[in-house]
Amino acid sequence: MTGTAPVAGRDHGLVDVAVIGGGINGAGIARDAAGRGLKVLLCEKDDFAEGTSSRSGKLVHGGLRYLEYYEFRLVREALIEREVLLASAPHIIWPLRFVLPHSPEQRPAWLIRAGLFLYDHLGGRKRLPASRSLDLADAPEGQALRPEFGRGFEYSDCWVDDARLVILNLIDAAQNGARVLPRTRAVRAYRAEGVWRLEMQNEQGNAEVVSARALVNAAGPWVQHVVQGVAGVNSTYSVRLVKGSHVVVPKFWRGAHAYLLQNDDRRVIFVNPYEDDFALIGTTDIPYDGRPEDVAVDDAEVVYLLRILRRYFCNAPDVRDIVHAFSGIRPLYDDNAQNPSAVTRDYVFEVDGALGAPPLLSIFGGKITTYRKLAEHALERLRPWFRNLPSAWTARKPLPGGDISGTFAEFAAALARDYPGLPLSVVLHYARLYGTRARGLLGGARSCADLGRHFGGNFYEREAAYLRQTEWATRADDFLDRRTKHGLRLTPAQRAAFEAEFGK
Repeated sequence: MTGTAPVAGRDHGLVDVAVIGGGINGAGIARDAAGRGLKVLLCEKDDFAEGTSSRSGKLVHGGLRYLEYYEFRLVREALIEREVLLASAPHIIWPLRFVLPHSPEQRPAWLIRAGLFLYDHLGGRKRLPASRSLDLADAPEGQALRPEFGRGFEYSDCWVDDARLVILNLIDAAQNGARVLPRTRAVRAYRAEGVWRLEMQNEQGNAEVVSARALVNAAGPWVQHVVQGVAGVNSTYSVRLVKGSHVVVPKFWRGAHAYLLQNDDRRVIFVNPYEDDFALIGTTDIPYDGRPEDVAVDDAEVVYLLRILRRYFCNAPDVRDIVHAFSGIRPLYDDNAQNPSAVTRDYVFEVDGALGAPPLLSIFGGKITTYRKLAEHALERLRPWFRNLPSAWTARKPLPGGDISGTFAEFAAALARDYPGLPLSVVLHYARLYGTRARGLLGGARSCADLGRHFGGNFYEREAAYLRQTEWATRADDFLDRRTKHGLRLTPAQRAAFEAEFGK
């Protein structure tokens, strides 16, 4: 989103809301607004979810550790949203039990019990089981742990495929009439004749101008650049960029549970099952002052994460076991906290524009779990400019593919029965990523030959075509790393062959 020179592009008319940013907050707002009957346009300078929203810890959770910082309102909202999201997308969000080995050097047992009691009751938990104490010396969850950790606790949260959550919101937005533009950069925005003029440019260099009654800045780490560099207005708010890194290793314990580990610096890391037989380990919280585009995992972060694992696990992985690593930037609202881990995960809005002038709504902060509620609050902030705006609706409507009757396991079993000629791993992959949309993808396929070329793992040509046609995938990493995680299972030669066809 650089440059301020006017764009000589065709004016494509008037929309109610133009959204800059195709991460989870922008996607959620576009979906909500389009579903209320507003005419919506969303532009994203890269692929959708390419930044922060595909580089998270992949959890829908209340944020147990935020209770220590007295973030009770945020935790309550997140716990309520946890249940709403679980019901709306059971194919990409599912319950996960977390084992917290007790380390008395960090926090006394009574404090953890009190925190878990509050966590169980603060959000009106309905679907998930309550927390409990564990004797790790006898419980199977303790088998992988060092013997000095004989006591622990277990509680519930949820896993989410973060990048797919973004895509499902955008699919629903588009189905409700929104115009969705990947790899389209917001170049300049200015007020004229009672509307915003938003100048955009796509990756081919083609220019376009759209007029909008309201402009929403959901650019995440680039939010201040959009305020000042694109819209040319001043802001009294700021974001604090905090770097969070993760590593992926082969799974090294038995069971479907995850672990939450306390470190001696009072931070915690998650050790989560990932893509069946991998483990996702993170995150770090490090102040970051570089360009968000340049963020990468550094050696010190890897050492930090592996050292914590060695403290707790008998057979902890080492650096040779790492198969993948990624780093993301969390654009947190700057509340002047000294400790990066203590910076609020809450969100705030800034509205530039008095009534009678078209508003610019900028979003500072936020987290995946509360994105849907954030979108509702954003639309309420815009209500003075859209007085006949219908009421909120997304809490009651499943995301695309989420309209599953019964349990996910029952749905997946039925899909496997309907496609007996396909490998079970392929059918379960389609069920998990696409939910009820899987039948539209599979059509009349009866064997792997009907799925076209085999790119490796469970990845076939039919799925690639579906992603290109329905989910805006164009480049290799769109297909392999964000829309799916096939990239984890392709050999270097298979990935190179796919990249040769679809481009890096």
